[in-house]
Amino acid sequence: MIRPATEEDLPELLAMVRELAEFESLSDQCVCTEEDLRQTLFGPGAVVYDTVAVDDDGSVVGHALWFRTFSTFLGRSGIWVEDLYVRPAHRRHGHGGALMADLRARTLGRVELEVLEWNEEAIDFYQRLGARPMAGWTRYRWLRPD
Repeated sequence: MIRPATEEDLPELLAMVRELAEFESLSDQCVCTEEDLRQTLFGPGAVVYDTVAVDDDGSVVGHALWFRTFSTFLGRSGIWVEDLYVRPAHRRHGHGGALMADLRARTLGRVELEVLEWNEEAIDFYQRLGARPMAGWTRYRWLRPD
């Protein structure tokens, strides 16, 4: 089952954010707190969303954290997927595909995301769903100085 995340899901959402950071060898960069997620997802003016995959026993086994984008070329809004994560024991049971199908149904525009170059399992998964890499683009990032 796929459903919108609720505030009651925050402990599991944060746990999955940390699990993903560990998997990507980026735990040292993961400073997000439950309160950060609460404010971002459920606070005033929230523009970030989280959709969860729930197993038959009611446990949250995966999630997609996303927000709306806009393409001036298409003249349509789209979706940026910041995190798509399914816990390892629950992979290959359709949860990831169901999360992506839910996101794709929410827009007539693009659904975009990033995949680490070494994550061949994720690359294969997204390509099976019809996604393709964006050749010729380099991502840039600005960080606020501390």
